[in-house]
Amino acid sequence: MSLVLGPVLRHVGETTAQVWVQTEAAGSVTVLGCTARTFEVAGHHYALVPVTGLEPDSVTPYDVRFDGEQVWPLPASPFPGCLIRTRGPKAGEHTRMIFGSCRYPKVADPRLSRELGLDALDVYAARMVHRPVDEWPDALLLLGDQVYADELTPQNRRRIAGRRGRHPDWPDDEIVGFDEYVGLYDDSWKDPEVRWLMSSVPTAMIFDDHDVRDDWNTSAAWRAEMNETTWWRTRIRSALASYWVYQHIGNLSPDELAADPDYRKVVEHEGDTWPLLQEIADRADAETDGAKGVRFSFRWDIGRNRLLMIDSRNGRILDGDEHLMLGDPEFRWLEEQTAAPGAIDHLVLGTSVPWLLPHAIGDLETVNEIAAAKPGRAGKLGESVRQIADLEHWSAFRASFDRLAAMIERAAGSGLATVNVLSGDVHHSYAARAEMSGDAAVHQLTCSPVHNKMDWYVKPGFRLAWSRGAKRFAERWSLRAGAPPKPVTWKRLAGPLFGNTIATLDLDGRTAQVFFEQPVSSAALVEKERLELTSRRTTITAPVPATPPVEENSAS
Repeated sequence: MSLVLGPVLRHVGETTAQVWVQTEAAGSVTVLGCTARTFEVAGHHYALVPVTGLEPDSVTPYDVRFDGEQVWPLPASPFPGCLIRTRGPKAGEHTRMIFGSCRYPKVADPRLSRELGLDALDVYAARMVHRPVDEWPDALLLLGDQVYADELTPQNRRRIAGRRGRHPDWPDDEIVGFDEYVGLYDDSWKDPEVRWLMSSVPTAMIFDDHDVRDDWNTSAAWRAEMNETTWWRTRIRSALASYWVYQHIGNLSPDELAADPDYRKVVEHEGDTWPLLQEIADRADAETDGAKGVRFSFRWDIGRNRLLMIDSRNGRILDGDEHLMLGDPEFRWLEEQTAAPGAIDHLVLGTSVPWLLPHAIGDLETVNEIAAAKPGRAGKLGESVRQIADLEHWSAFRASFDRLAAMIERAAGSGLATVNVLSGDVHHSYAARAEMSGDAAVHQLTCSPVHNKMDWYVKPGFRLAWSRGAKRFAERWSLRAGAPPKPVTWKRLAGPLFGNTIATLDLDGRTAQVFFEQPVSSAALVEKERLELTSRRTTITAPVPATPPVEENSAS
């Protein structure tokens, strides 16, 4: 018996850790003497083992046992053993988070592989193998598009094309059923280097549109169009159910899961839990205010630093006259987590779509929101432009953009050193500083993609969008269209960087810095930009010279 996927180290506290696995059959999974029974979803088997009784500030090797037999690490593995490094006062003195989004899996096709380039996360893992444990990151933040359900690899196309009994009305080039989502995660998480990295670095995740479908929840019109298809109900159930299993539950601590009635129902259920997961998915898709308890946003405290991951996709309010990124109960929950942070030095907000965009794009999104709300042909044209141009970030939900800005400004005046908004989605990487009252330095840090090809228009399009001329034009257009003045101004400090990238946020006491790296070989990254974030007058330092590639030592 062997593992299908995992182990994946998820939430880690001072004395606890969560270890997620997918197994070939039903049974008991044990990690460091702590055991969990698997639960079944549509014929597939999973377990999330709550490991307890650990010491704060400790480093503990672990293995995985299935019904008493060791199934991980694999024999003759080229990688170091799996480790759990708990939080604590000493560990919290210096926190290193790596982050990024938009990771397409490896492919065998040579042409497509060249277009995609080197996977930045894969290369980071290969380099990490040869570094001391105290230099490993304390958290991996995956900010969306962990899988691509609408842009399939050749392998996945063959897999679904050859599946007997596949519904004839399902699209040939998109994932629909839960079994097909299982194949997506298998393709992405079985990568050897990334599989090892995720076994030893606590991993937090949030979805974006491609985890479900391009433009997911862009607008009420988009939802209505999808609901007209014969396959969308199956698709959204499969997407949200698989997200709940593969990504969501590991984001929560053992205590949070013990208090979650949905999770208790699933793990206590005898037999296949697919009907329960369908009900959870239907409720998550239908609810508009979080009142029924399916909240995908979550909080991690790491030493004196707080991470708040924001669900900026499923949490959108699109019904009636409302057009909001988050409902009021969800926003109030976020505001409660940022109010009077006390012993927190750095607030990190994760949201799959950026808060601060290139200026011209941000203003264009606000203009488009106003246009799409008009009746008749003007509104229809605005809606068409919104979907074609992907105008659906925070600036396209202007009331929510302003409320987020107000929340951040209050936090910046509460004694924090920095507030950093981490995002992905837009297929280029950059850092921008927000000009706000309060002593804390406020930044938008965007890293995208980790591994994806670049369309021909990306470079000139984003360079133009960041230009001063485009900014002035779009700003005037926005005000003439009736948009209120923006509550915040910002300045680009680094980027735009194009190509596969992984970013690192280092928090050390009251100081902070970010750096962006890109792969140059299967085991080496080159630093492209580095910024000191703590001062209100942010300093851009010279990149560290690249370490020469050492292919023979690579674990690739």
